[in-house]
Amino acid sequence: MSRAKRLMKELQAVRDDPEANITLDFVSESDIHHLKGSFLGPPETPYEGGRFIVDIEVPMEYPFKPPKMKFDTKVYHPNISSVTGAICLDILKNAWSPVITLKSALISLQALLQSPEPNDPQDAEVAQHYLRDKESFNKTAALWTKLYASPTGSLPTEREVDEVKLYGIDPNLVKEFESQGFEKVKIVEVLRRLGIKSLDPTDNATINKIVEELLK
Repeated sequence: MSRAKRLMKELQAVRDDPEANITLDFVSESDIHHLKGSFLGPPETPYEGGRFIVDIEVPMEYPFKPPKMKFDTKVYHPNISSVTGAICLDILKNAWSPVITLKSALISLQALLQSPEPNDPQDAEVAQHYLRDKESFNKTAALWTKLYASPTGSLPTEREVDEVKLYGIDPNLVKEFESQGFEKVKIVEVLRRLGIKSLDPTDNATINKIVEELLK
């Protein structure tokens, strides 16, 4: 089967299964290499209620080589870059098989949202947050879902959301360093770089490390 016929068959299979709530379409009818797919966030996760859009580039060697996929929708997840949308998933790399379809790959991404693998991260900062404080991670991931994946598009923009909340940082920790005369933007940047979301007030070694970075 030619690549074009296979892709058309895959698109039709998605359209024939509306209950899956998955979409798959060419960006342009004149270019079968570039598609956009989407799926709903899995229930009972911080991603519930969101629709997540994925950019798909199909290589000439498809289906013998995997498609290149990345999230267009910003996602707070250990295996997805919070900056670029790059994905860490074995079936999109060495575990790819020609029997895998674009639809099944999107379903695998949906499953990845439900079952993160923080020990094999794409985003180290997010993975540390997940491992250190899962409850705080869930709140941050849910905020990102509301902010970036809302189907209504009526929620506040990123600029209108406090960066402290956006990255799951303890606001009291930020206030403590603000009271010492440091700027909020610098504090958030340092805490993110060091992967610190909260802090034991008796942890003097870490406090000193943060201060050293703030003074640079």
